[in-house]
Amino acid sequence: MPNIQIKDVPEATHAVLRQRAAAAHQSLQEYLLSRLVREAAQPTVDEVLDRAAGRAGGSLPLAGAVNALRAERARR
Repeated sequence: MPNIQIKDVPEATHAVLRQRAAAAHQSLQEYLLSRLVREAAQPTVDEVLDRAAGRAGGSLPLAGAVNALRAERARR
């Protein structure tokens, strides 16, 4: 499994992370690994938009969809 090393972490940041790891009953390494795994599992907005753009489907442009939604809401 690959390793990651982070150098020059500010002391205050290191202290906060150690406290959070202790509060979670984890070593600092376990705590940071769980945070990194969670971060990598959550797609960014750009990744979500890229995936959505690549899907086949409707041909209505965004502006048309917004207008249709507004019109439907106005009818209620």
